[in-house]
Amino acid sequence: MTPADLSLTVQHAVRRAVDDGALRVDVPPRVKVERARPGGVGEYASSVALSLARPAGRPALDVASVLKERLDGTAGILAVDITGPGFLNFTLRRESGAELVAAVRAAGIAYGRGDALAGESFRFEPVAEARAQVVVGCLLGLLAGQGADARVESGGERPHVHPGAYEPERLGTDAARWRLLRAAPHDRPLDGPPLLVRHERNALFRVQYAHSRARRLLVNGRQLGVLPDHGSDVEHPLLGLLRDHPDVLLAAARHRAPDRVARHLEAVADALLGFQHTVLPLGDEKPSAAHRSRLALAEAAGTVLAGGLSVLGISAPDRI
Repeated sequence: MTPADLSLTVQHAVRRAVDDGALRVDVPPRVKVERARPGGVGEYASSVALSLARPAGRPALDVASVLKERLDGTAGILAVDITGPGFLNFTLRRESGAELVAAVRAAGIAYGRGDALAGESFRFEPVAEARAQVVVGCLLGLLAGQGADARVESGGERPHVHPGAYEPERLGTDAARWRLLRAAPHDRPLDGPPLLVRHERNALFRVQYAHSRARRLLVNGRQLGVLPDHGSDVEHPLLGLLRDHPDVLLAAARHRAPDRVARHLEAVADALLGFQHTVLPLGDEKPSAAHRSRLALAEAAGTVLAGGLSVLGISAPDRI
């Protein structure tokens, strides 16, 4: 369950409580859920009961109890706890590795996009500075990918961006964009020339190379008679990174921080490059269900890399 799914689930619980007559309030158009604070209970929290308490004419703890009754046992939610004056805290039920890989493969490069910001509008002031234009353009895509209405319009928000030249004619489009987007907007852009070097110290090269390796593994697998199949589980840190991808995209949109996407792609690429040598049979080893599951995981990781690069406006080559 993604944060967007959880938000809709809580909203539906409010609607059921209203339909049942347990609450007399207007159903909010959107319910905000956030990561639980360090030391808190569960993974996500919502203050919806506190916001509904006054219009309902009831204590927030009572409202939270009404909603908890309708949320307990919901698919995807392991536990619902009430803390403090009436916060709802959620512990999510983790899907298996096989279910996660299946979800990524089904969604393709759209995995992680959703409607968590549906109904929200974001306006950005027109800017002339080169780096600011690149950053704002990327933010428009990130916000739209979460269902928001985002556009450039006079009187809008002006993100704080450290100036930097956009030089596709000197660096190529990919390196020119990575240089400006990988650094936090308020930091200096990265040095350009090192991004042209095909070396493991070049993070852009690692990310694009990892994607190309995922694509090549599929080709090599077909030659060996091994096709990706997510029918059985495989344990690897890649799964956690794939599971985090929707949260990373949402946080990058909310905090105006495309660099979060770039850093996440680096982590996925490094994990995939360390995993690639275990995917296909070696020597006289016979193909097995484990190889098919590993290949499906590698394919899913490549899909996340391609989707993340597309958000940044950077290519995901099949071969390097």
